[in-house]
Amino acid sequence: MLHGLNSLLSSAESVLLIVSVILFASIFAGKAGFRVGVPSLLIFLGVGMLFGSDGLGIQFSNSVLAQFIGMLALTIILFSGGMDTKYKDVKPIATQGVVLATVGVLATTFITGGFIYYLFLWITGHPTLSFPESLLLAAVMSSTDSASVFSILRSKGIYLKEKLRPALELESGSNDPMAYMFTLLMISYIQTGGMNLGEAVATMIIQLVWGAAAGYLLGKVTVWTINRINLDNEAMYPILLMAAAFFTFAATTLLKGNGYLAAYIAGLVVGNSKLIHKKSIGTFFDGFTWLWQIVMFLTLGLLVNPHELLSVAMIGLAVGIFMIVFARPASVFLCLIPFKNFSFRGKCYISWMGLRGAVPIIFATYPLTAGIEHAGLIFNVVFFITILSLLIQGTSVTSVAKLLGMVDEPERQDVFGIELPDGIKSAMSEIEITPAVLEHGNKLMELTLPDHTLAVMVMREGRYFIPKGSTILKEGDILLMISDNDEALLQSYQALGITDYTMKKN
Repeated sequence: MLHGLNSLLSSAESVLLIVSVILFASIFAGKAGFRVGVPSLLIFLGVGMLFGSDGLGIQFSNSVLAQFIGMLALTIILFSGGMDTKYKDVKPIATQGVVLATVGVLATTFITGGFIYYLFLWITGHPTLSFPESLLLAAVMSSTDSASVFSILRSKGIYLKEKLRPALELESGSNDPMAYMFTLLMISYIQTGGMNLGEAVATMIIQLVWGAAAGYLLGKVTVWTINRINLDNEAMYPILLMAAAFFTFAATTLLKGNGYLAAYIAGLVVGNSKLIHKKSIGTFFDGFTWLWQIVMFLTLGLLVNPHELLSVAMIGLAVGIFMIVFARPASVFLCLIPFKNFSFRGKCYISWMGLRGAVPIIFATYPLTAGIEHAGLIFNVVFFITILSLLIQGTSVTSVAKLLGMVDEPERQDVFGIELPDGIKSAMSEIEITPAVLEHGNKLMELTLPDHTLAVMVMREGRYFIPKGSTILKEGDILLMISDNDEALLQSYQALGITDYTMKKN
């Protein structure tokens, strides 16, 4: 089997065949896993391990290539995550998210690093990992994984109270840069045997500030370019945006800023700006992001040798449980002491959502490529803890939310999904016909609406049609309304007893 599979990889066509088979297996396995509550990302990781050296025999040990693939994937994931995050959702909890993404990462690193150092000292009687190496291992795992948090929260489709979802997504999207910088800092410390603390802190601050500034500026430039370039082919716009994401990361990194933070901020700017072809661009990016997540997890699954995980199982279990039960909750509660936005149960849920995923594994390849002495041990421990986190925390996202009473009623979603062009200065809304509305009349012409207001379309039991004044309305109908006087329209809704509606204004 091993010889036959490796011989298949001797030609480009064979490589393409194997890659397509692995992608098929990942998608079908992910669908089956979702039905039983297993995170798709864990399935993708498992499929990679299945096809790897201890499974069907694909030999892949190129940590540099895996790191490059992870860098590309993380850029797209963070950019897409920023696009899906709304200013109005994160604004009330922006300060808390930033504190969790910075102070929280440092707190988790030092709490976990101290535990790791004394754990090895207790097990072996001597420090197998020095304190700097223990901090390096902890730094690699210190951030919540954006890919895992974004995909699991959105695939589960649950609505959370106290703005927990935007808080978690903001934290996971913005704390990877801090963990990345601290990982590189500890590698440099180990290699040189010391560093100037003041210079290190200044470097981290400069990277964060420059990364945020570059992300904001390049995000604005991207929006301006897309809205004015006037491409003949609409399909080229998503490609232009993809190029902008990679350019933002690469240019910021080369200019000594934090490229990951820049990618997330740029995505945030783009997603909250008026953009032509925004819906088609968003649809493309959703699929493109999932592709990169699959490729990233498959690559990391191929990179690991599962039999090596057995030797670190006890250490990985001890560190993983410690992070879930103590280090993560301690850092969360410590960071949120000054804030009153979240209840005790809300803080408990934020603590539980400290998911580890592909990002820690990607960061664990940096010690490998840098030639750190215990890099193999660090990589295997991180991989084991990632699997543990996805198994324990990733499978209980919904159940823990229900247990803590954090599940909220879903917001009303747009039925028609129509966006008004920027040049149209009108308000568009969707209303639901209820018995209270029908008391005013069951024909469209009998509803008192402002002048210059049109009922454009009706959705009834999955069927869409254009109404007339004589159209008989039924309970449960959804009407798409357009008006040039949104204030008068809202007043008429109030008079008609309409409380369930959405409103978009240009």
